[in-house]
Amino acid sequence: MKNETQQHPSWVQEYIDSPEKQQILYKKTLKIVILSQIFGGAGLAAGITVGALLAQDMIGTESAAGLPVALLTLGSAGAALLVGRLSQRFGRRIGLAAGFFAGGLGAIGIITASLLNSILLLFLSLLIYGAGTATNLLARYAGTDLATPKQRATAVSMAMVSTTFGAVAGPNLVDVMGNFAQSIDIPPLAGPFILAAAAFILAGTVLFIFLRPDPLIVSTAVAKAQETKRVQKKQTLDNPNTNKSGIVVGATIMVLTQLVMVAIMTMTPIHMEHYGHGLRAVGLVIGFHIGAMYLPSLFTGVLVDKVGRTAMAIAAGATLLFSGLVAAFAPGHSMGLLIFALILLGVGWNFGLISGTALIVDATHPTTRAKTQGSVDVLVALSGASGSALSGMVVAHSSYAALSLSGAVLSLLLIPVVAWSHAIQRKEKVNSLS
Repeated sequence: MKNETQQHPSWVQEYIDSPEKQQILYKKTLKIVILSQIFGGAGLAAGITVGALLAQDMIGTESAAGLPVALLTLGSAGAALLVGRLSQRFGRRIGLAAGFFAGGLGAIGIITASLLNSILLLFLSLLIYGAGTATNLLARYAGTDLATPKQRATAVSMAMVSTTFGAVAGPNLVDVMGNFAQSIDIPPLAGPFILAAAAFILAGTVLFIFLRPDPLIVSTAVAKAQETKRVQKKQTLDNPNTNKSGIVVGATIMVLTQLVMVAIMTMTPIHMEHYGHGLRAVGLVIGFHIGAMYLPSLFTGVLVDKVGRTAMAIAAGATLLFSGLVAAFAPGHSMGLLIFALILLGVGWNFGLISGTALIVDATHPTTRAKTQGSVDVLVALSGASGSALSGMVVAHSSYAALSLSGAVLSLLLIPVVAWSHAIQRKEKVNSLS
């Protein structure tokens, strides 16, 4: 039987033999991911802020206003699967860089579609642009590859909090980029996508050049070496360190929080437009919302690691419930209450995403982790696409208040999910002791 280390490049062995070097690489990886996320955050903000308005302007009907976010989230679903599998096979560097480059190409396509007034090209480009959104989220996993169990949620949060800088700047540059676009004879609503194209390409370049050694390749090699040592002492498990119930619970938490968040967020610019709010006001509200999605991450990660994954999942449900109620009953002309509702919406999503992500990392093994993470993010993206598409129909045939109330009620489903998780954990503990 061949020695396990012979299956790895020679440079990997020094990391297998040295936990200290693993921690050094872990810290270096976080710095690179953080830098890329600053650019990635600026890229994803364009579609969220003006995507619905651009589509409404080009298509001419409000019921289709939810289609842009639906298409980019549908595109992000396919991209999550591809990026996850690319990362599993070639490492995080290749997978994530490819995803960001594709997102930049999609943003360029959207600009071209607006110039040509081509609905078909717009829809196709939104699908490709979704690759940037998917990659921006998948990058959070790269920081966890070499993290210890007590560092995982904190590592996710550090990657996400860095997204805040670009993600908040993006919506607040909507007016500036709109004026710039108009000055070069591009429709103003396509202006933010100029920023998105540059931001996604820069994010991909940072990862492609600097994410070396690749953290997933190293963590997989370390895990295989540890398994080899276990084999020498006792039997190995068929599927080591994989917990299917943990994957199901983590995925469900993220899917529900994504569905509620995207549905309400997508229709907020349309709701504001009905009450006479301008593009600058929309950018301000969405800027606060995106800031709330990412800025609390550093504290959320510490809380998830110390208070627990399930406790923070319950906090996510409660926060989303409150957000839906405020959005439903706030007067449409009240900027203050809209900002408050969208801040709560972002914070609730943040709690759910980080607690769910930590559960997924806990429940997976490095040899299949990236592929599993990509598959889970497919479900998350599809839930966002569904929420976005349905939100336009709900508002067109009912009201923004009805949509917000539906989101509030849906967020309550997180409670039975967490209860089921606790029951499974108790059962597993009993089985392990028997």
